[in-house]
Amino acid sequence: MLGVTEDDICFSAAKLFFAYGLGNGMTFPLWSGGQAVLFPARPTPDAMFDMIQRYKPTLYFGVPTLYAAQLQALEAAEWDLSSVKNCVSAGEPLPADILRRWKDKTGLDILDGIGTTEILHIFISNRPGAIGPGTSGQIVPGYEAQILDEHGNEVLAGETGSLRIKGGSNLKYYWNNPKKTAATIVDGWVNTGDTYSRDADGYFVCHGRSDDMMKVGGIWCSPVEIEAELVAHPKVLEAAIVGRPDADELIKPEAHIVLNDAADAGDALASELLAHVKANLAPYKYPRWFNFVEELPKTATGKIQRYKLRSE
Repeated sequence: MLGVTEDDICFSAAKLFFAYGLGNGMTFPLWSGGQAVLFPARPTPDAMFDMIQRYKPTLYFGVPTLYAAQLQALEAAEWDLSSVKNCVSAGEPLPADILRRWKDKTGLDILDGIGTTEILHIFISNRPGAIGPGTSGQIVPGYEAQILDEHGNEVLAGETGSLRIKGGSNLKYYWNNPKKTAATIVDGWVNTGDTYSRDADGYFVCHGRSDDMMKVGGIWCSPVEIEAELVAHPKVLEAAIVGRPDADELIKPEAHIVLNDAADAGDALASELLAHVKANLAPYKYPRWFNFVEELPKTATGKIQRYKLRSE
């Protein structure tokens, strides 16, 4: 997919103890005879730019929240990224607006994809010359994909369902956990736990983790879609959507937002963001509550921990 050769230098923000980082920083360079740059500290935007400028990697592997933070850092300083031929993203869906802004600012594309530890690395991905903004891309050669409804039937193009994957790198079982193995591996397919749809051109669109989906007004609602719309607003750096019961105990979207400038927080901006979302999404999808926060809870790989926001 990436055309890695012995002439490439791989640099991954994700560490080797994550499946994503293990492929980026060990498997790919070892397999191709290339080189890897390893960085032991926390991957801050300036640290990543410094490593790129110093060690001249040709392939840079990040996550959406890091790319967003790096875009903010580029407003204050310029860095030499001329060695990089491709940027890669995984861990969370990459909003189309971050892809557009990164391309405008750096001249580089970001190839977004999805992988899991159970399947070791990325199995659906955008590729050079075939990028679908706001999608995870197309199936990687060597893998098969199914999107199934609640009855186990494959859905039509544009419809959402549960994503299952089959390929040579699928796990055999979970160690000492037969119950989870039985729930995850069905007839050789791995249930990823992600809700997806596929468009007419074969691009896969992520709608979030299956347990993050909300039913609003009787209609399934994807937090990823609302988050991407909020991030498209110039004052928003990051956003996370969770379901919250209203006064009638009905689930509605709640927004947790990190701003580019914390001083912008307030009722006026909340009204502005509300109007922005209502103008671009179906009426029932707009957030009923806006919370401006300093940061979002995340895993070490940069994934937003929505369950922590739901418990607050």
